[in-house]
Amino acid sequence: MAKQFTVVIERDEEGYYVADVPELKGCHTQARSLDELLERVKESIQLCLEVYGESVPTLEFIGIQKVAV
Repeated sequence: MAKQFTVVIERDEEGYYVADVPELKGCHTQARSLDELLERVKESIQLCLEVYGESVPTLEFIGIQKVAV
């Protein structure tokens, strides 16, 4: 059965989409389109899982909050 991961997607100042997988430290990628980004993030997750092996940390996604300072 496939494991599901939370992916945070943002757009940078140059228009690139940037994806980060909080559960897998260092697992992120970028692309010009969302379709390309989703393919790349799947590849990134697979590569990170090869590195982590069976010791994938378990985090529960709670939400995203903007904070003004």
